Amino acid sequence: MTSTPSPFWSAPLPAAKPPAETALYRLPTGVYTTRAALAVSGGSILDKRSFAATAVLISHPHGDLLIDAGFGIHVKEHLKMLARVERAPYKLGKTVAEQLNAAGYDWSRMLGVLVTHTHWDHVSGLDSLKVPVWINSEELRYGASDAHGAVFREVSQNLDIHEYKLTGPAYLGFPASFDVYGDGSVVVALAGGHTFGSVVVFVTLPSGERYGFIGDLTWQMDGITRGAERPWMLRRMADVDAETVRLGLQRSIALSKLMRIVPAHDVGAYDSIPQLPVPYPHADA
Repeated sequence: MTSTPSPFWSAPLPAAKPPAETALYRLPTGVYTTRAALAVSGGSILDKRSFAATAVLISHPHGDLLIDAGFGIHVKEHLKMLARVERAPYKLGKTVAEQLNAAGYDWSRMLGVLVTHTHWDHVSGLDSLKVPVWINSEELRYGASDAHGAVFREVSQNLDIHEYKLTGPAYLGFPASFDVYGDGSVVVALAGGHTFGSVVVFVTLPSGERYGFIGDLTWQMDGITRGAERPWMLRRMADVDAETVRLGLQRSIALSKLMRIVPAHDVGAYDSIPQLPVPYPHADA
């Protein structure tokens, strides 16, 4: 793959009308460490990379959503459910539930956790979140059947499943979409490739600033800045369809000129998103 992306999206960005109260907050729950050589093609075996396990809270007057769940209180047990080669040293911070409770968050506002996909490091924190899981049918099928869905099956077994449908039109080059609130502020788009139903979540803020939370289309910003894919062996291990992942990555690179692209595991990609305020501003709403 060359570092020059095809211009998949060149038209004006679609209209969005986020309410004035719409906001984003990051909730870092920990990190795990791996070598750059195992994260991106061309990475050095001497370079250690911290992989973020960060959830993002979308605050919206019609109800809030979390993008992914980060690490849970039982992350140590969750790691034991992985193949030994997939385990990595980790550091657990405060879980999403702990952070929201400490801020005095009003849980009646929470619609659920919208998972980009069902791999362990995106869903571990569901073990302490008693809210619905927002997921599409293809990703639910993957989570129910694939070996990499073992942690998801464990942490979601007592949770309500809110199955949304990607029946909306193509969006920003991705083939199908779901407009969560009907105002264009949060649009889920089908990416696929990494898992059956993995998605990208596009968020538009009242300021006009836009974000694309691309899950694991790439693990690090190297994928966006220099078009670096996962190493060949990791593509075979991690992706169900590497060519679809490549296409999604190229689409994301093209969009990076128009919005902030956030690979799920790049710690620095979250820097522009404020941390959860304490007390939470809607605590008494």
